[in-house]
Amino acid sequence: MSAEPVPLQPAPNTNLGTSSLSSEASSLPLWDRLSSWASENKAVVYTIASVAVIVSGAGVVYYLSDSKKGSQNVAAEEKRRLSKKERRKAKQEKEREKGQPEARAAPEQPKEQSQTKVPTVESDPLEGVPDIDESTVETLSEQERKEYATKLKIAGNKAYGDKSYNDAIDLYGKAILCKPDPIFYSNRAACFNALGSWEKVVEDTTAAIALDNEYVKALNRRANAHEHLENYSEALLDYTASCIIDGFKNEQSGQSVERLLKKVAEAKGKAILEGKEKKLPSPTFVTNYLQSFRPRPPPQGLEETAELEEESGKGRLRAGLVAMDKKTGEGYEAASAAFDKALELGDLGDHEAFAYNMRGTFRYLRGENTDALEDLTRSVELQPTLTQSYIKRASMHLELGNREAAASDFEQAMEQQKDDPDIYYHRAQLHFILSEFADAAKDYQKSIDLDRDFIFSHIQLGVTQYKMGSIASSMATFRRCIKNFDKVPDVYNYYGELLLDQQKYQEAVEKFDTAVDMEKQTKPLGMNVLPLINKALALFQWKQDFQEAEKLCQKALIIDPECDIAVATMAQLLLQQGKVTEALKYFERAAELSRTEGEIVNALSYAEATRTQLEVQEKYPQLAGRLQGMGGNMGGAMR
Repeated sequence: MSAEPVPLQPAPNTNLGTSSLSSEASSLPLWDRLSSWASENKAVVYTIASVAVIVSGAGVVYYLSDSKKGSQNVAAEEKRRLSKKERRKAKQEKEREKGQPEARAAPEQPKEQSQTKVPTVESDPLEGVPDIDESTVETLSEQERKEYATKLKIAGNKAYGDKSYNDAIDLYGKAILCKPDPIFYSNRAACFNALGSWEKVVEDTTAAIALDNEYVKALNRRANAHEHLENYSEALLDYTASCIIDGFKNEQSGQSVERLLKKVAEAKGKAILEGKEKKLPSPTFVTNYLQSFRPRPPPQGLEETAELEEESGKGRLRAGLVAMDKKTGEGYEAASAAFDKALELGDLGDHEAFAYNMRGTFRYLRGENTDALEDLTRSVELQPTLTQSYIKRASMHLELGNREAAASDFEQAMEQQKDDPDIYYHRAQLHFILSEFADAAKDYQKSIDLDRDFIFSHIQLGVTQYKMGSIASSMATFRRCIKNFDKVPDVYNYYGELLLDQQKYQEAVEKFDTAVDMEKQTKPLGMNVLPLINKALALFQWKQDFQEAEKLCQKALIIDPECDIAVATMAQLLLQQGKVTEALKYFERAAELSRTEGEIVNALSYAEATRTQLEVQEKYPQLAGRLQGMGGNMGGAMR
């Protein structure tokens, strides 16, 4: 688990199978922050090329937010505009349609014939209609074609109602010969839909959309067919266009977009994960993970003053510890290689369990969970009193979705050393991730009672109090932290985050500046870049200062090029400025840097939503004016 406090905002994905406790300081806080924009804003406008595109939520992340909530807001506004009579009529209409799937929805009436009286049961809708084919239709006048088309459509509707889908297909086909109307194509597509002929559905709905490119029902029907054909990107594009055309009022379409966005991201995410090189994450990530455990002196016999052969197992083990202390990317890579070599050389004596612990730690950080679990299991078998191995294994079990195994590891650790404060700190992290804040607060406090000098227990307690709604207690905790740990930059950084959440921008920026200055002084080569990123967000939210916010993110990336938080924050900043193509590159880069499948899917979800918006803008340029108007009415700011 990370030393950085668990983020203030609720995670968009609480599936324990895809969440990484150790990534609290890296990937998940990013997605929490981005999702907080979605949950806290009713609407945000961002620009694609010269087109302002409105997305309820936060920019493109509308599709990752609570679509039900967003659609309810729109529905409420519409309801206020309707008269009592209109609301009653709409309610009755909704009741009639309730439970009817799109595939079985009644075929539509042509727009110009909507007032035409439907023939009685006794009448024959085809009375007077000659046999229509490609040759005979040429002999008909325009007026005859219109009349026959209407009669054929009525007969097609009747056949559809009788579930005589093949007859209906034939009748709609003849109606189309008389008059290529988008509704006729869509109705025939409904028949193919009922028969499961998905390619034919795509063919007919495409024809309908060619005649009316804002035909929402045809777009939804084609999207459904594409989904059945597993053309998920095409389905996502159609549902997205439908949502935009419909002003995000159709809850079902919005939910379809979310579902498909996840499918597309998951499919691409698996491919990325399979081909992904196993390597250590950014130095910021590794540092935050390692410092979540209380610093301890090297095991006896591995001190720098101990006389050891450099190329012996113990010598390599000590070399790994020395390299770790550099807190740089090169140092961590050297440490990982040294721990591997130490176990390869062997002859570690009493330090064998510790060596397995360290190699397992770095395997875990590289995403090699199976090998890491084997190493940590071997470690506790050799030395059950090494509680840190139980704690790290618990983190992995939780990341893999095995909560019971994680809880068991904490219990076993307590049986060995019930007064180890690290046990309570990391068990509190587990409770926090599961939103069990009261239990988390108790464990953080127990960790503090056992060791008051570990700053992160205090910080995390303050964050937990904040999440529980005890704002005054949280602020008091952080003020005490600043008094007692006035030389620790992390205190100022996370206190700044709480102030930023309360929109106390000036105070937040001051705290971030203090944290940055301290990082420069104390860790010039291994600086934690999170205060820089937080300051960038603060300046954006406070002053809409894109230029300075970008500079700060770029600076963070110079210091730590692998920092996924900096990469994805930059993507959001670019997105808000309408630099969508650039933003897309950063979102894709964030996916490459992500460590677990869940993190990759989150990053790709943003990338795919951005890409889809670009495609919609390119395919439906006529929506520009309407969307610009919607943007002006709804407004909003990225938070």
